[in-house]
Parts: sequence; structure tokens; C-alpha cells
Amino acid sequence: MSGPFLNQSQKQTQSLTIAPQLQNSLKILQSASFDLRTAILFELQRNPLLEELPIEGVSVEAESELIQENGDSRNEELDFDSDDFSILEKMSDDYMENHVTDAVVSGSDLQIQERRDHFLNSLRQEESLQQHLIDQITLCDCDDATKENLILLIGSLDENGYLNESSSNLSLQLNIPYPKFLKALEILKTFNPAGIGAKDLQECLLIQLKRINKEDTLAYTVIEKTYPLLLRRRIQEIAKKLKVTDEAIQKALEDVANMDPSPGKRFSADTNSVIEADIKIFFEDEIWKIELNNEYIPKLRISQKYKDLLAQGNLSKKEKEYLIENMRSGKFLINSLGQRQNTLKKISEKIIEHQPKFFVTTNPSLRPMTMQEIAEDIGVHETTISRAIANKYVKTPHGLFPLKHFFNSGFTSDSGESIANRSIKETIEKIIQKEDSHKPISDQGIVKELEREGIKIARRTVAKYREQQGILPTHLRRRFD
Repeated sequence: MSGPFLNQSQKQTQSLTIAPQLQNSLKILQSASFDLRTAILFELQRNPLLEELPIEGVSVEAESELIQENGDSRNEELDFDSDDFSILEKMSDDYMENHVTDAVVSGSDLQIQERRDHFLNSLRQEESLQQHLIDQITLCDCDDATKENLILLIGSLDENGYLNESSSNLSLQLNIPYPKFLKALEILKTFNPAGIGAKDLQECLLIQLKRINKEDTLAYTVIEKTYPLLLRRRIQEIAKKLKVTDEAIQKALEDVANMDPSPGKRFSADTNSVIEADIKIFFEDEIWKIELNNEYIPKLRISQKYKDLLAQGNLSKKEKEYLIENMRSGKFLINSLGQRQNTLKKISEKIIEHQPKFFVTTNPSLRPMTMQEIAEDIGVHETTISRAIANKYVKTPHGLFPLKHFFNSGFTSDSGESIANRSIKETIEKIIQKEDSHKPISDQGIVKELEREGIKIARRTVAKYREQQGILPTHLRRRFD
């Protein structure tokens, strides 16, 4: 007899899962200091055994006392020491190694390294508009005061990327002298994406058309001269006023349709609008010093009152299990915070060691440095490095930088010096900034300029780096006025 039927069978499979404690540990490692405090405060509310110490109280590192329970068979379950962390780290390494292996495909060593770096750099939150713009400030050829004004302006942008307030009002609100405000605003309007810093949609569209050298087009004139009519779609009135045909206006509006009315919305919501340095690197007493930001990380310990309750042995089984579970959770949080700070300090030490030219020269430059290289130096998996540097900032004598700024592959110059990709990108941008806008330099011309500095890279690599910097090709940068 044929027909549908049910059949039971057994099958043995292997799968990778992340333990809840490991998930919490990775979350703590990946969080910036400012965001971490929120998670810690939530845990303080949830776990009655955790206490926050005053700043002058006992340090987190000093909290190492373990509960002694006479005759309690679960004493070993309570302790969570470095061996337990080793097991969790091994689980994390195995888990992430599997995904890294799957992500790498056949190709040249450089291609494999680029794919690997892309995978590791992706272990972070989506970039916000503010983060994207602040990264561009480091490339600005302007004084420190102007850079600070730019940061204030970036913080005043709305979700579309506009500055809705009038320039005079905003200048007063931000306490920036008006001429310096206008200088910073003009620089901001040159940032990518095009249209950032506009006061409204009209200016946003005009900026975008200027950026692609369509300042002398009908589309630009329509927006500049007849914008109120355009909002009401009065095509015939626009055509009559500009003395052109309706068809010409319709064609011009096709260019306008390709513009982005909200350049800020292509980025994620700004979940970390307040940027605080997680690490400070400074030179003092003839040596480089590292200072971790502990301002937003409360000092924690396990409450002695609950330790005493457990030691008395007068609790029911259910009460004892509840206290033991919360004590284990609290100790794990305390140890995870210590582990996080220790990892950041080790990474910072290696950055100073591997990037001496960045710190000791007035014109900071980077050498190639990969996460794998640093991971081998401090004895962890490179995905641990990737998570540790995600969303973190370091304050240096040259300004505030994302920690990931120091990690990138690169090339070797004719002199044998290693040069980071990011430094090459900055060099390309400086070359283009100096070009004649009526005769912009070609990608092949940039190749020759780099060769004069001892850097040999292919034209297609220059094109790729130029596109990554948001710089238009030669024919779109040319001006005809």
C-alpha cells in the first residue's frame, strides 16, 4: 500500500555552539568603555550578589577571594579561574577558526590576506555617519582647532546629514567664532558622502551636482533658480522661465533623480554618538606610557553578606543554588572585565612596538601590521584581536584614532621599507588634492608619482584605493570653467 507515512531515524551530527558565558565574555571584549557601563549597570540590578565599590575602594583585580563551603560538593562549580577561561578561549578559537577557514578561498597570498582582513574587520558594529566623518578628519590638512570645530559640526548633523540651524545660530550655540565656523563648514561640505553639511535638500542636491562637475548643467539651474516650482512639479512653468522645452526639463530631472536626498541615512543609526578614548598613549619620563580608561567601568566585588550566608549553611537547597549561580555569574563578569583590560593593554604595547614611526615623528606614518601578527605576539587568536579593537578609540599625541586604524596590510618600497595600505591611500589623496582641476591627474599618473617615492603598485590597485576613498575618476573631476 503506497501513500504518505511517518518514519523515525537517528542521525549523529557535529555542530558548533557558543556557550552563554562565552557570549557574554565576547560582548564585554567587543564593547566600548562608554557602552560597557550600561551592560554592567544592568548586571548590577539583576544580580543581588554584585556590589559596586567607590572609586577609592578595592580594585577589581584585588577581588580574588573564593567561598569556602565545608562539605559542599558544589564547591568546585563555584570557582571560575584562569583554567576555565582557557577552555572558553579554546572554544572561541575553534569556533572562529572554522568560520575564517570557510571565508578564505583560493587565490594569491595578497588576495587571501585582503579577504582575511575584510572578514576580521567586519566583526564590529555598522559604521555610523558620525564615525565615518570623524575618520575623514584625520586626512584634513588643517590645524587642530579647525579639527575640533569639525567634530562639533559633525555632532550637530541630523539623521539626513543636514545642519538645519542657521549658520549664525549654530555658531553661537557651539561657541565658535563665525569666520572659523564658516571655514569648518566649507571643509565639512567636501567630505563624503556628497551633500553632508547642507542646510536643506536644495543645497544638498546642488553640492552633489557640483561634486560631479555638473555645475553648468540645466539640472543645476533648475534646482538653483526654480526650486519652489520644482517642489510642485510645475514643469511647464520651469521650462517657460528658463526658456527651454518641457522635454529638456524632464531630461534634466533624470539627473536630479539620481541624487541622494538623504546622504546620512545610508549609515547605521548613531548608537555611539559620544566617543571616549578607551586607551591613552602618551610620552612621559622618556618612555611611552599606556593608560586605560576605567572611568566608565565600575569596580565590582561579590557581597560579603551573601558569602557569610552561604558559609553558615542554614539555607535551603533552592536558596543555595540561587546564590551559587549568581556568585559564579558575578565572578565571571569581574574576571571578564579584567581580561578585557589586560588584552587592550597588551595590544596597545604591541602597537607602540610595531608602529614606532607613527608615534615618534611629526608626520605620522604606518607600516603594515596585521591582526594575525599581533595575535601571535600576545598568544591569542586573531579573532580575539578583531573583537578587542572593535569600536575602540585611542588618544595619541597626533589625535584620536579608531584602534583599527593601526591594522592594515601593505607593500615594500624600493628602499626595503614597509608601507601600510592606509598610508598609500593618504598619499594618493594628497596627490589628487594638489592636482590642477582643469587637468586632473590620471590613475597611471598617480602610479608614476608613487614610483618617484619608491612605491610600486599597479594602476588597478590605485583605482581601487581611489574608489575606496570616495574619489571620482579623472573625467568626473575635470572642471571646464
